[in-house]
Amino acid sequence: MLPNFLLPEQEIRQNGAGPAVDIQDAAGGLFTVTLGIHRILEQESLDLCIKGSSDGDTWGDKPVAAFPQKFYCGVYSLVLDLSECPDVRYLRAEWKVNRWGRGEPTPLFGIYVFAEPVKDAMLKAAV
Repeated sequence: MLPNFLLPEQEIRQNGAGPAVDIQDAAGGLFTVTLGIHRILEQESLDLCIKGSSDGDTWGDKPVAAFPQKFYCGVYSLVLDLSECPDVRYLRAEWKVNRWGRGEPTPLFGIYVFAEPVKDAMLKAAV
């Protein structure tokens, strides 16, 4: 599995979810998930989580990972360990946006999300 975009670079203005991404070759493994925010308005927030599924249709209520709420541009990463979720074969990003204060009431974020498996060599080098 090469780095897979859970959400290709795009602008979002409302709550939503990305496409299901098949991770079957790396299922049960360790991943680095990266969220990039390159455009944002003031007085708005983004909540983004990663959901897992065994069939690509049923996602459940509980995410397998979640980023802390974001208010600023930046590149953020987290480690996703699926060893406790061996049945997960698909991942997708889900988000909620919020805007408050004066001006245009519709949120605007330019974001991308991708996941890549952590290689055994990287783990050994980190120890």
